[in-house]
Order: sequence, then C-alpha cells, then structure tokens
Amino acid sequence: MIKPALALGAALLANTAAAGLPQLPDLSLDAANRVAAAAIAACRAQGRTVVVSVVDRGGNLVAVQRGDGVGPHNTEASRRKAYTALSTRNATLDLARNAALDPDARNLANLPELLLLGGGVPLRSDGAVVGAIGVAGGGGAVNDHACAVAALAAVPAFERPRAP
Repeated sequence: MIKPALALGAALLANTAAAGLPQLPDLSLDAANRVAAAAIAACRAQGRTVVVSVVDRGGNLVAVQRGDGVGPHNTEASRRKAYTALSTRNATLDLARNAALDPDARNLANLPELLLLGGGVPLRSDGAVVGAIGVAGGGGAVNDHACAVAALAAVPAFERPRAP
C-alpha cells in the first residue's frame, strides 16, 4: 500500500515540475531576523532607535524587532511600510516622492494597507522579491530608508536595492 502512494506522490511532484511552476526562493525566519537586527544596528550606530518589520512574499509578518522606547504607532507603521514595499516592489521613499509629483501615483495613498512613507524596501534574492523590510521611528523617512538599505548591505543573502 505504501509503494503505490509513494509512486503517486512522485508522479504528482513530476507533474508540478513539468507544469512549469516557478521555483522561488523563500524568506527564512533566520534571514528575516538577521536583516531586522542589521537595521536596528544601523540605526543604533546613528543614535536612532527604531522598530523593524519583515514580511514574506505573501505579506505575512515574519519578524518584528523593536528598540527600547520607540513610540507604539511605529510598530504598525513599519509593518505597513514593509507591506507597501512588497506589494509595489518598490522602495516606499521612491513611491512617496513619485506620489508628490504624479496625481495618479498619489491615489496609492488611498489604499488602506499602503503607507507612502520612506523606510520600506523590497527584499530580493536571485532577482525575485521574497519579502520586504519596513523601518519606522528613526526620525524621518530618509533616516528610516537609510537604515533599511544598510541592513540589506549587511546581509549578503539579499541584493542591494537599485539606485532610483
């Protein structure tokens, strides 16, 4: 009975591969925690305390790290920045700047989960977006963005963001 079940399982796996379904890298808990810790450290080196959220490619929260004394609203802000970067596949600082110049892009601010405020950056591995990081509480959108970018540079598993 076990052998037919194994054969069926193998056939199903072969059909999945033959169907041309993409094989995408996954964001591990370890990688999410490493990039969050790197962002915390990058901000701390500048005398800033932040909260960092990391989401996977499905928008699921994988890791949250919060520095001491960060305002409670920043936890949700960091999650929404990460979600926005994931959903749009763009850094939220770039989205905010584009929205200021383009009335069509400005409409993105009306979507409930999106937050057009710097600090969110997509996480890419092997060219695929595997998740995103969101940083909040660092004293402004440019500071939050810089800490997120520094975190990606500190974790070799992730590609550095493209220059705007």
